[in-house]
Amino acid sequence: MSAAPFIAVDAGTTRTRVWLVHDGRILARRDAVVGARDTARSRSTAALGAAVHGLVAALLDQAEPGVEPRRIAAAGMITSAEGLVEVPHVLAPAGVAELAEAAAEAWLPEVSDLPLVFVPGVRSTGLAGASGVAATDVLRGEETLGMGLLRQRLLAPGGALLNVGSHWKLVRIDAGGRIAWSVTSLAGEMVHAVRGDTVLASAVPDGPVPELDVARVQDGMAEARRSGLARALFCVRLLQISDSAGPAGRLSFLLGAFVGADLDGLEANGFLTAGEPLVVSGDEKVGGAWSVALQSRGYPVRRLTAAEVESAFVAGLSAILEARGERHRDVRGGC
Repeated sequence: MSAAPFIAVDAGTTRTRVWLVHDGRILARRDAVVGARDTARSRSTAALGAAVHGLVAALLDQAEPGVEPRRIAAAGMITSAEGLVEVPHVLAPAGVAELAEAAAEAWLPEVSDLPLVFVPGVRSTGLAGASGVAATDVLRGEETLGMGLLRQRLLAPGGALLNVGSHWKLVRIDAGGRIAWSVTSLAGEMVHAVRGDTVLASAVPDGPVPELDVARVQDGMAEARRSGLARALFCVRLLQISDSAGPAGRLSFLLGAFVGADLDGLEANGFLTAGEPLVVSGDEKVGGAWSVALQSRGYPVRRLTAAEVESAFVAGLSAILEARGERHRDVRGGC
C-alpha cells in the first residue's frame, strides 16, 4: 500500500500542509495558514475543511498522468475535537502497530472524493513526579513524526524528540520503538501572544525570528532561573528602555527566558538527564535557542532541517498505511 500514490496531510494548530507522495517520494506540496486554532476561535470546522479541500484539489491538479492517489492519510490536530474527525488517543506505549489499529477511515465529500485515514494521537498517563491532571499528557502529529524518524534512523529507540512549534513537546521513545510518554508546554503559543499582545510588542521584531544572539539567549535563561519567567519577560522591556540591546537581541532574550523556564522544569521532574542525546525539530530559530540551551547543559543535540522533518512525517504516515494494509490482509486471510 505504501508504494501506491497517496496524499499526506499534517494539520496542526496554526498551519496545514499537504503532500503528494508516490513510492516514498514527495512529488508536490502545498500549505495554508489554517489550523485547529481557527476552529477553536470560530467554533466551526468550515475554514479547516475548505483549506484541506483546496490544498488537496491543487495537488490533484498537479499530479502527472498515471499518478492517481488512492487515499488521503492525515495526522495532527485534524483528528482532535477542533479538527475534521475526532479520533480518540491511543494509550502509550504506542508504535506503528497501535496507531494503525486505532486509525479511523472516513469519507468526507466536502473535503475530497478520496477516502481519508485519520491517525490518532497518543495519551500518556502516570508521568513521574506528578499527580492528578498533571500526570497525563497528549500529542497529535508528533507520534507520526516520531515513527518516521525511527524509520529513517534519525531517531533511535530509547531516544527523545523535542518538537518546538505552537506547542513544545518532549517525546520519549522506548526500547521497542514506541512512544513511551510525552510532556507538553504551551510556550510556543505564549511566545506568539507575548510578541503580539503585550507591551513587549514594540520591543521585539514582527514576523519570523531573525538571527539569534546566543549571549542574549543565555542571559534570558539565567534571568528566568533567577527571578522567574514573568520577571524575566519584563526585563525585555527594561532592555528596550535602556537601549542596551537591539530588537533581535531582545527577542533572543525573550526566547531564552521561555526555553530556560521549560528546561528547568523538564530537568527538575526527571524527564531529561544531562548527557543523553536529543533530536530537535520545529521552528528553525526557536530550535536554535533550544539547541543553545541544551548544549550549554551538556546535551548532545541533533537539529533537524525542515526537509528532514517533512520527509520523516511523510515516512511515518507511509509506515502506518503499510501496517494498516498488513492488518487488513491478515483479517481477510482469516475469514
